[in-house]
Amino acid sequence: MEPSLSHPLLTAPIGKSLWRLSAPTTAVMIVQTLVAIAETFIFGRLGTEALAGFALVFPLMMMMTMMAAGGMGGGVAAAMARTLGAGRTADARALVLHALVLGAVLALFFTLLAWTVAPSLYRLLGGEGAALARALTYSHVLFTGSLFIWANFFLSALLRGGGDAATPGRYMLVSSIAQVPLSYVLALGIGDWPGMGMAGPAISSLLTSAVSALLQARALWAGKLGFVPALSGIPLQGRLFWEILRVGLIASFSAFTANLTAMLVTGLVGRFGVAALAGYGIGVRLEFMLVPLAFGIGSGLTTIVGVAAGANDWRRAVRAAWIGSLVAGLGIGAFGWVVALFPEGWARLFTDDPDVIAATVAYVTRVAPFYFVFGIGMTLSFASQGAGRMKAPFAAGVTRLLVASLGGLFAIEHLGWGLPGVFTAIAVGIVTFGSLIAGPLLVHPWRGRA
Repeated sequence: MEPSLSHPLLTAPIGKSLWRLSAPTTAVMIVQTLVAIAETFIFGRLGTEALAGFALVFPLMMMMTMMAAGGMGGGVAAAMARTLGAGRTADARALVLHALVLGAVLALFFTLLAWTVAPSLYRLLGGEGAALARALTYSHVLFTGSLFIWANFFLSALLRGGGDAATPGRYMLVSSIAQVPLSYVLALGIGDWPGMGMAGPAISSLLTSAVSALLQARALWAGKLGFVPALSGIPLQGRLFWEILRVGLIASFSAFTANLTAMLVTGLVGRFGVAALAGYGIGVRLEFMLVPLAFGIGSGLTTIVGVAAGANDWRRAVRAAWIGSLVAGLGIGAFGWVVALFPEGWARLFTDDPDVIAATVAYVTRVAPFYFVFGIGMTLSFASQGAGRMKAPFAAGVTRLLVASLGGLFAIEHLGWGLPGVFTAIAVGIVTFGSLIAGPLLVHPWRGRA
């Protein structure tokens, strides 16, 4: 136990540690949020069909991103934090290889998924004609090169789990800033070159991810975490894969249920036409843009809670979880209310189509006021990764799926509420999600070894 007591995250003030770990990642996530807004603008310049096509791909794209960054990526960060918290440096060196192997396997899985299952999925969600063609173009390019995305997020998770958030934050910040002008030029062209349309933003994302991954790998092998990772002479071990998977699988399933919820709701919205689908795409972008904001603080909690769990200091783990989640909830909730008070202004950032604007306003005014609860739930789910306690996030994700999808269907078929009824069901699902994660921790705080 003595080696774990030397870890600085076990004795440093929680607020200061959370700031040091969260600030770089939060800065990156804020920039990536702005990048998401800018890319929505770029899709808008390509036309309503492009916006609708992107809305079709968006749930699957976000499922992969959430798995890489906050699902399996969270499992990687939590495993590294718990391992170092327990003083097992040799396992930490070997854990890097196991994480990279796992990332390569998952990248291959999503590539195959994009070329086999995804086209039928987009049709099931209401995609047809030009909108479907735009969706397939973007999807095929992005997922074929997904290895770069997985490597980027997993290397970041390894560094963050080891207590170094500044290095991945710096590299990902630069790559995110570069992504916007590169996406614009590749999509819309420059001079006499007409651009590549929907493929442009996808290629931009892959290029910037590749550069960021290479820079993070260089830092990791330079000994940023106090050790040099081992790639040779290390046999693959089931127990080290399990260190990642015991958190990553459930966290990824939570990401899957969140995105399955979005897919099913997208199918319900698709009943009301292309304009409703495009408006929903703009509106739901808000929620998925707030996931990275929660990730900024949540990633810091994964490390702090993980180190404390590895050292069996559960009182500190619980205290850190509540401090971080309340800060995130207040910040995200404030953002939600600002947009809810000025919904038309938000919609007009991306389109002038009155039908699309109306659908966006209907979504934002019903869902955004409840982002405070959403922020608390999302951030506590990251803290749960560090603690290795994933039952509450699992149950909350499944319940949200049922409430939003079945509730939306009931609102259409039996209550006759139409599109606003679907959005109301989404809001109820968000409140249920946050409450089911925060409630159990409040009543029964974590105890015992992870």
